[in-house]
Amino acid sequence: MSRTTLFTNARLIDPEKGTDAPGWLLIEGTTIKALGTEDAAPAADAVIDCGGHCLAPGIVDIGVKVCEPGERHKESYRSAGLAAAAGGVTTMITRPDTLPAIDTPETLEFVARRANAAGPVNVRPMAALTKGREGREMTEIGFLLDAGAVAFTDCDHVITNTKVFQRALTYARGLGALIIAHPQEPGLSAGASATSGKFASLRGLPSVSPMAERMGLDRDIALLEMTGARYHADQITTARALPALERAKRNGLDITAGTSIHHLTLNELDVADYRTFFKVKPPLRSEDDRQAVIEAVRSGLIDVICSMHTPQDVESKRLPFEEAASGAVALETLLPAALRLYHSGDLDLPTLFRAMAFNPAQRLGLASGRLAPGAPADLLVFDPDKPFVMDRNSLHSKSKNTPFDGQRLQGKVRLTYVAGTCVYEAA
Repeated sequence: MSRTTLFTNARLIDPEKGTDAPGWLLIEGTTIKALGTEDAAPAADAVIDCGGHCLAPGIVDIGVKVCEPGERHKESYRSAGLAAAAGGVTTMITRPDTLPAIDTPETLEFVARRANAAGPVNVRPMAALTKGREGREMTEIGFLLDAGAVAFTDCDHVITNTKVFQRALTYARGLGALIIAHPQEPGLSAGASATSGKFASLRGLPSVSPMAERMGLDRDIALLEMTGARYHADQITTARALPALERAKRNGLDITAGTSIHHLTLNELDVADYRTFFKVKPPLRSEDDRQAVIEAVRSGLIDVICSMHTPQDVESKRLPFEEAASGAVALETLLPAALRLYHSGDLDLPTLFRAMAFNPAQRLGLASGRLAPGAPADLLVFDPDKPFVMDRNSLHSKSKNTPFDGQRLQGKVRLTYVAGTCVYEAA
């Protein structure tokens, strides 16, 4: 018989059922065996009193950059795994924008071996859609699927040759592969470091119109109508892109969309006096856009919230704003930043975990992201009300480029379990 562990006195956050209720949960071995909200809790080999804190399925984070191979000084699978466990992320879906790009079965197998040997959480790698992410020749999608790729993406390198992208989508459809794209019109967005408007003009920053996102999404949707492929937009960040997304879903296309935690909780004014930790891609948007995206998450139009974890070293951020590298680390700040939306009354906890755990797992065909008998025991216990001041030097990531440094946040992870094993316990 496998060892059993009972979590009692918990507040069960079930994104599949949309419930938030007191109860207990029993795990046996690596899976969830039973849970209840009213009946007396069963006996178990070990009992963990959650102290009235929240018990939720572990976060499934699509779009994590781990800088192996090529830039291990920025982030390794070991440091990323520790950061993920501390942040309640039990499954990292990693990006292929490494040096070299993950575009061959051999590179993918190397990454999978490193990830499994070094980190305490699940790692499922994505592979590049075109060789070298150069947008000219598609990768060996079938072989990469066999090697373990869960999706295909060129990340922020938009494929400008529409015919190449159409062929890749057609081929991927035949294999049932998921394509993840970055909806931007590349000509308009090239060199931009802010969203066009009064703020960018006053600061003298090169900017891009929000229409660039809509134009990129419109092209991709037209190609989906041609090919019938499975498609996920990695980040929808503007109000102008939402009607096109809504129409595509209504018309029955196999399309889902995500957004990053930074675009949900920050806006263009946070850049203030050229603070480069707030330089992300796409750039931070207006407050009206932020509110529209929050509403889209609430309604289910946007399916996924992700960290878009992008480590950058000090040298690449300590530059003039236009020249500084884009990106921010967010594995450990994803949950407390998301809880800002809970404490402000914008989103409830089941809705947050639907977007951070259940929906991404469903889109990728994973069994996790649920509180249900038979599901993997990938869980986190967290106190949603615990206040703290973020200190970037306390992060487990090698890189410390977080925009939340020095900010007051609420929400601390107490325990993280992966396959029934505790991988993180707060001090």
